[in-house]
Amino acid sequence: MAVHKSRNSTLPGGVPKLSRSAVYKKRALYKRKKVQTKPSVEPVATHKTKQVQGEKNGGSREVPLKRQPRFYPTEDTKKPLHNRRKPKPTKLRASITPGTVVILLAGAHRGKRAVCLKQLPSGLLLVSGPYKINGVPLRRVDQAYVIATSTKVELPAMPDSLTDSLFKRKPKPTKNEKEMFVENTTEEPKISAERIAIQKEVDALVVPAVKKVDMLQSYLRSRFTLSKGQFPHEMKF
Repeated sequence: MAVHKSRNSTLPGGVPKLSRSAVYKKRALYKRKKVQTKPSVEPVATHKTKQVQGEKNGGSREVPLKRQPRFYPTEDTKKPLHNRRKPKPTKLRASITPGTVVILLAGAHRGKRAVCLKQLPSGLLLVSGPYKINGVPLRRVDQAYVIATSTKVELPAMPDSLTDSLFKRKPKPTKNEKEMFVENTTEEPKISAERIAIQKEVDALVVPAVKKVDMLQSYLRSRFTLSKGQFPHEMKF
C-alpha cells in the first residue's frame, strides 16, 4: 500500500516549497464545481386576512401586522448602535501599592517624588508629597505618567473623605450677549477650606511614617534628573 505523501514539502526554516496558488493548481481545484446549499428560510408573514362586513366591500382585506408610522422625520437621524460593553475597573500595576514612592512625569509637579496613597474608583492614583515636605499636594495622577520605585512607606489607614468628588470643580457661569463685551471681573479660583483641612489631616498621617525611614525626607525633596549617559530603561528605581 502506497504511503500518502504531501505534494508540498517544507524547506529548511519552515518555509513551504510551493505557494498556495501553486498547490491550488496542482490539485486541480479549479475544475471542481462549488455547490452551495442555501439554508431554507421560511417566509415570515407580514399581513393577515381580516374579514370585512358589507356586500360591496369584498368580504376580506389584507392588513399589515405591523402598522407603519403616519408621519416621518424630515431629516435622517443616525441611530446609535447598541453597545453591550461594560467598563471594567482599571487594573493597577503590580509595582504600585499604597505607600509606594513614585516619580511624577507630567503636570505642574513633574520631576518630583510623591507617595501613592491609594487607587480611586475612577482608576487614577491619589498621591501626595506630602505637601509639608516637598510641596506636592493631593493630586490625581494616571499610572501611565509615574515611575514606580522600590521605596515603600508603611501608611496608616487614610480618611474615607478621599474620593473623586473631592476634586470636582464648580461649573463656570455662562455669559449672555450683554456680558460678552464686559470685562472679566471673576476672581481666580481659590482652594477651599475643606481641601486645606484634608491636606493637613493627610500630612499628619504620612509625615510621621516618612520620618521612620532614614534619609527618606531628603530623597522626597530631591528632583528626578538624568545626566549624560544615563538611560531610564537601564536604571533600577
